[in-house]
Amino acid sequence: MPEALRAHQRIRVRGRVQGVGFRPHVWRLAQELGLAGWVRNDGDGVEIDAEGDAQALARLRERLAREAPPLARVADVVARDEPPAGLAGFVIAPSTRSGQATTAVTPDAAPCAACLAELCDPAARRWRYPFVNCTHCGPRYTITHALPYDRARTSMAGFAMCADCAREYDDPADRRFHAQPIACPACGPRLALTDAEGRALATGDDPLAAALALLRAGRIVALKGVGGWQLLVDARQPEAVARLRERKHREAKPLALLLANAASFEPYAEVDAAVRAALESRERPIVLARKRLGCDAAFPGLAPGLAWVGAMLPASPLHALLFHEAAGRPAGTAWLAQPQPLALVATSANPGGEPIVCDDAVARERLRGIADAWLGHDRGIVARADDSVLRVDGGLRQYIRRGRGTVPAAVRLPHAGPSVLAVGAHLKNTVCLTRGDEAWVSAHVGSLDNAATCEAFEDTIARLLDLLEVRPERVAVDLHPDLHATRWAAAWARARGLPLVTVQHHHAHVAAVMAERGLRGPVLGLALDGVGLGDDGAAWGGERLRVDERGARRSGHLRPLALAGGDRAAREPWRLGAAALLALGRGHEIAARWPARPAAPAVAELLARGVQAPPTSSAGRWFDAAAALLGVAEVSAYEGQAAMLLEGLAEQHGAAEPLQGGHVLHADGVLDLLPLAAWLTEPARAADVPQAAAVFHASLAAALTEWAVAGAREAGATQVVVAGGCALNRVLARALGAGLQRAGLELVQASELPPNDGGLSLGQAWVAMNTVIEE
Repeated sequence: MPEALRAHQRIRVRGRVQGVGFRPHVWRLAQELGLAGWVRNDGDGVEIDAEGDAQALARLRERLAREAPPLARVADVVARDEPPAGLAGFVIAPSTRSGQATTAVTPDAAPCAACLAELCDPAARRWRYPFVNCTHCGPRYTITHALPYDRARTSMAGFAMCADCAREYDDPADRRFHAQPIACPACGPRLALTDAEGRALATGDDPLAAALALLRAGRIVALKGVGGWQLLVDARQPEAVARLRERKHREAKPLALLLANAASFEPYAEVDAAVRAALESRERPIVLARKRLGCDAAFPGLAPGLAWVGAMLPASPLHALLFHEAAGRPAGTAWLAQPQPLALVATSANPGGEPIVCDDAVARERLRGIADAWLGHDRGIVARADDSVLRVDGGLRQYIRRGRGTVPAAVRLPHAGPSVLAVGAHLKNTVCLTRGDEAWVSAHVGSLDNAATCEAFEDTIARLLDLLEVRPERVAVDLHPDLHATRWAAAWARARGLPLVTVQHHHAHVAAVMAERGLRGPVLGLALDGVGLGDDGAAWGGERLRVDERGARRSGHLRPLALAGGDRAAREPWRLGAAALLALGRGHEIAARWPARPAAPAVAELLARGVQAPPTSSAGRWFDAAAALLGVAEVSAYEGQAAMLLEGLAEQHGAAEPLQGGHVLHADGVLDLLPLAAWLTEPARAADVPQAAAVFHASLAAALTEWAVAGAREAGATQVVVAGGCALNRVLARALGAGLQRAGLELVQASELPPNDGGLSLGQAWVAMNTVIEE
């Protein structure tokens, strides 16, 4: 090629480009385009040195992102011209590292079609091998110690590759080229079925077949999954499910159903195209699917009283092999599209309230008395990641919990700013670390009300800081000074001389959605959740806020209800029903309305005297009051149960008209729902509770719409951000969205992150990034 036509460029590719087959992708493009040079991983992502025809270089840059491997996410491609150097051939060079890492870590991915085909091919050397993977699938984040992502920095470092695996690993044309978790039966991790003492159970040479036999016998098997241990039991055996609930102290909280494929769910749940796509995605989340009539009969005790069931498909080859074994070990993959009878409950392996167990020795100790057997292996889990939980409704995908398969995907922020460590909320805790214009929100940590979860919280922060190599310039916390996360972060910031930014809980909820959706404001925010400390020291939870990058201003709130007995009221909805009766001037009816509650007369007295009954504007507590007044739930076995049961009844009934005169909007911005509460107390409501639940939702949506329209007009906003735990109520959100649309306003909701406290750390970080700190 004439020198004048030859071009030479150094190309930088940033994003999720390590451990996903990106270097082989570049190598193949270079071969096709006749380019010379090299490609390598480094701390910033992928670096390419390419020389050849100028038009070929332009095509290379364009195709890098457009034809990227399935797991890759290209953030940007930047090229710099260099003088021609007479390069010959194109090679994949060894990884290098200098300075701070700025690349991204790839989330774990479910088995790809090619690996599943090998798994089910009797002639393949990975036939029925539980750790089959390639550059398009397999564990990533949960096995990674440090960047750049190479085998030596993962929990696969201790497994020396056999000659066959090494040949695949070194061949750029093979889909396992530099697949860091590459393994086979000759050189990789191995399964073992043991008891609580780590002693091998009598399994012959097939621990998996023996584990399936135990499940069929109604036993509880602990299985070492991708991001932690799980507990499995046969979902078709009510006694086994009840035993799992009893041992795990999980009385009524819904359990997820693991089936072989989407076709197996069809008789029991509504699986439309959106739900199917979510189920079959490489993230393999638990997806909430609307129950069909036969679901509760087929799987009693799985999700009692709810309209949805948590559905999931195998997230790893090990999970898939359980179904393959149950199907009789068929050759080929045709069976994967056919309904399979095996149905398993799959739930996090942890005692109630604690984080998912990921260490083998801890699993045997903490699960003693819960599991009957342990199906484990010798590949270590570096980072715990519980299953993600997703709700799909029309075009909206909304996470209830982010974990395996989705973390640590970064959220691109509207602009760059100082690095922030945000430590999240007390419930559903996550932490967030920002770097430039990206924010990494951790996997679900849990509620910080026990020592094990608090330890996991600190471990999660340490891991993010080490993995991303970020030194925060600011620390963001919740306004409440007595939360564990706030106290820990205040001490941590003080020890390093860093500024501490306190962010009001509901401001953070709205800011999280703004950060995710790239909104700068002003927006009208409706923060609808359980409780959070307000600027005035009161318990907020149903707030109307004007929010922009400079801050938030409260312009209204729901009429407060009294919390008889303080925090106890959140666990006993009947106390909120009693508060509503008192507000209606009918406190004398409290004892008679809840005769099964011995404390009812005392609660009526507390409410009447205003003693130990602080007010709260919480939207969640209005749901509790409605559920109590309708007899749906007097006591909640888990957080949000009363509201979820009420939503399920409304979904069961279908559309309803809002109650005329069901609310009063006062001039000071207070939204009063007492007229609706009075309607719920009428004896006629007991005749059709689903219809009453539907009217409650429709009436609340109508009230919130009027409230939002007035607030948006005052704020000069055309977008209404709805956040907080109540934003997950799809019956409410659909009606509210329709009402706002008719009023010419846009409803904006969270999608990449949960709208509940699981996304709060992002909002804290975004507020802290935009806070002006005086030197």
